[in-house]
Amino acid sequence: MSGHSKWATIKHKKAATDAKRGRVFTRVIREITIAARIGGGDPNSNPRLRTAILAGKNENMPNENIERAILRGTGQLEGEQYEEVTFEGYGPGGVGMLISAVTTNRNRIVGEFRHLISKNGGNLAETGAVGWMFHRKGEIVVPKEAATEDKMMDIVLEAGADDLKDDGSGWYVVTPPEALEKVKEALVKAGITPTSAEISMVPQNYIKLTGPQATQMVRLIEALEEHDDVQHVYANFDIDESEIQAAVGAN
Repeated sequence: MSGHSKWATIKHKKAATDAKRGRVFTRVIREITIAARIGGGDPNSNPRLRTAILAGKNENMPNENIERAILRGTGQLEGEQYEEVTFEGYGPGGVGMLISAVTTNRNRIVGEFRHLISKNGGNLAETGAVGWMFHRKGEIVVPKEAATEDKMMDIVLEAGADDLKDDGSGWYVVTPPEALEKVKEALVKAGITPTSAEISMVPQNYIKLTGPQATQMVRLIEALEEHDDVQHVYANFDIDESEIQAAVGAN
């Protein structure tokens, strides 16, 4: 079991609360807008846009919100001009981090991220220092009670998934990026509703953290994810779920 996937499970539980829904919607809308700007407004020929729309529907986003975001991306509606940027850095214990942001002011967030990271025991790194540690993959999280391991294994492997892991409170499915939709559809067809399904950057290996370093790492991730311009934070930490929950509860 990976700390990354355990964090993903807890993060999606938190994101589902009403207090977080506005921020979740903002992030999905920005992703839809960027995807439409880069690859066009037709989801049939734009896999990234298709995945972003799927994320919006997973959050019960109204269709009109999705349509407006697409039109802003293609320039058919006026709106803020976003720039997509990825930062690399290190957290406590040498954990590698990728921070994906969408912003209207790149220079501003460089200083803000540097401050946030250094305050929580890490530092920004040069481009390329961390990126090689991660692979682009599809990630699906399914509630543990939704299906048995044998049933999950039969469905996801048949649909093209790479791996299925027991993540304690849920099933964690890893897929090639292009197979994400097919695997999710196979689960839904079998009556299994995923908690989340998204394209992610999955670490090749993990660094085990315990005690104060584990707490500091969780607080750093939370601080970054609270930043309005941050879309995703990926990190190769492995932390016991009890320590993650304790750190989250202490904030």
